[in-house]
Amino acid sequence: MKYFKTIREYCEAINILPPKHAHFDIRSFKENMLTVIYQMPPFRHAFYAIAIKVEGGGKAVSGHHTEFPAETVIFFNSPFQILSWDIAPDWEGYYVMFSQDFIAQSYHFNNLLEAFPFLKIDEAMPFHVGEKEVGMLLGIYKKIQDVYLSTHSDKFNFIEIYTLLLLNYVKRFFNQQVDHSDAQRAIRSADIKLASRYKSLVEVKFRPDAKVNNTKLLHSTRYYAEILNIHPNHLNAVVKSITGHTALQFIHRHILQLAKSQLAQTSLSVKEIAFNLYFDSPNNFSSFFKKHTQQTPIAYRKEAIL
Repeated sequence: MKYFKTIREYCEAINILPPKHAHFDIRSFKENMLTVIYQMPPFRHAFYAIAIKVEGGGKAVSGHHTEFPAETVIFFNSPFQILSWDIAPDWEGYYVMFSQDFIAQSYHFNNLLEAFPFLKIDEAMPFHVGEKEVGMLLGIYKKIQDVYLSTHSDKFNFIEIYTLLLLNYVKRFFNQQVDHSDAQRAIRSADIKLASRYKSLVEVKFRPDAKVNNTKLLHSTRYYAEILNIHPNHLNAVVKSITGHTALQFIHRHILQLAKSQLAQTSLSVKEIAFNLYFDSPNNFSSFFKKHTQQTPIAYRKEAIL
């Protein structure tokens, strides 16, 4: 399955013009219809998209949603979500796309997933919007596109604000159309499963018989996020929401548990324990251990044995 890391790669793959900005794009479906590939096999990409489809035949699949509501529909794509389509060349509407870098560089989106939880559901639910909402939403998309195509040096200051406005309206309509309690239960259930998979993965990778090509990566949340096919920021947000600790703190807590156990119950040297836990050197292990326990490994061993 193909995975597109950049918006440019995605545009090339579906045969439309490249974006004017590396981390943000807005298009009308109508302009894409001239060149877009009408049948796309399943793929993934690394960014968020919020789309409004006013007209259009054929079929698009977003996550497990194979049937979109009739008439005008809002639908979402999240990083690593599986997408595919077999559409007629008559789609009308708009979509915006933005990357994690776009989110990171703006304080307006510091708490994006907490403020707009529908974006973090891998199975984000498409929903119908009524006639009154359609005109207003299309107006916001058109405003974003006009600013995006302008030459003003400060245009992204306005794009951020208009995108935030779009997200807030979509959130309002989403909450009106979708059973909120069911949506929240779906989010919570998916998050619990992800946090559990992450916990198990960390534990398995630190087992003595684990096969790891580059053991230096085991201290990095990015390594586990790639295995789980999610962005590190999303992994961190989910783990923290479920456990109260960041994803990195969970790794550190697990390493400390293993270190304390080996110090207290084995005669292995500090050097051997350090390498068992994939530290570059005994000094780095000792510094890590002292930072988190206020004791050196030797001092902890002496106290544990007494």
